[in-house]
Amino acid sequence: MRLIQLSRESLNFPPPEMALREPNGLLAMGGDLSPARLLNAYHRGIFPWFSPGDPILWWSPDPRAVLLPEQFHLSRSMKRFHRHSPYRVTLNQAFYAVIEGCASDRQEGTWITPEVKRAWLKLFEMGHAQSVEVWRDDELVGGMYGMALGQIFCGESMFSRSENASKTALLVFSQHFHQHGGKLIDCQVLNPHTASLGAEEIPRVSWLAWLHTLAQQPVSEQCWQGQRLF
Repeated sequence: MRLIQLSRESLNFPPPEMALREPNGLLAMGGDLSPARLLNAYHRGIFPWFSPGDPILWWSPDPRAVLLPEQFHLSRSMKRFHRHSPYRVTLNQAFYAVIEGCASDRQEGTWITPEVKRAWLKLFEMGHAQSVEVWRDDELVGGMYGMALGQIFCGESMFSRSENASKTALLVFSQHFHQHGGKLIDCQVLNPHTASLGAEEIPRVSWLAWLHTLAQQPVSEQCWQGQRLF
């Protein structure tokens, strides 16, 4: 199979099944990061990921990493920490600060370029993107952001500047999302951090079936209202 070149004139994507096996999941290149294209991509199980200076690359890996909110793995040490947590957790109170944190707190470099930040800020302003913030006093010490698709939350990135801050973000969000009807958190590609928290790999065909069903089902109206979660 060859890599598909996208045009700016069309929002269409090739089927995820056409993605390359090596590198795993690479489907297409080009296009843009307009809200319409990003929404179309995520509804089809496709996401962008590329290095600064490179063309936009679009991915749909097989297998896919997902987390069932009710199956979040809470270790004994994390349970003890959370019982006396120094943190306050909020929803949709500081989206831009969270995406800035995700972009800057990476020693290996970041794919969250100014273009990516602008694109996600537009999605947030349209009500499609969400953020979780972890505070210690008035300092933002961790958080995560992503896209809401019905009963699915597509996690995009997280950061931590203090002990267990990103774990706290995902723990508290998982509980909140589950309570309001959320069924699945998309983690894209499994890594040791998400695996330790309960994420697992499923075949892409299973992920696409879940996506087709759950993205059409709403969560409660209160789920995404700006609020304190913990």
